[in-house]
Amino acid sequence: MVPGNTSAQTLTGTFMNNGEKHLRRLRRICSALPDTSEKLSHGEPTFFVRKKVFAMFSNNHHSDGHVSVLVPAPPGVQAMLIEASPKKFYKPPYVGVRGWVGIELARISDKELTSHIRQAWLLIAPKTLAAKLQEK
Repeated sequence: MVPGNTSAQTLTGTFMNNGEKHLRRLRRICSALPDTSEKLSHGEPTFFVRKKVFAMFSNNHHSDGHVSVLVPAPPGVQAMLIEASPKKFYKPPYVGVRGWVGIELARISDKELTSHIRQAWLLIAPKTLAAKLQEK
């Protein structure tokens, strides 16, 4: 610990360092999808397809301890993921009641994360745009 830093400051620094690494990873995956843009929303980087949100980065938001991405999931998938792997997936506040799932970025491979992000994009994207991605 650095002299003069409290444990809370050190913990916050840890989240910031981990968060930056995971945000770069998330940006790389999201930006590969058509018509994706990024803006700050609720203080966190948020990814849009056209004007609709398909992924939200969460870096210890409200000191919840999660460095994660929040994504929509098809009906029933949220509960299945959380039950199968509760250290990797969780029900996030606010959007969890609508079926969104939190994904702990330190606990998921790029391949699996890409799959979840792509599925989220397909759920949110306009059907004509989604059809073009599925053709590839």
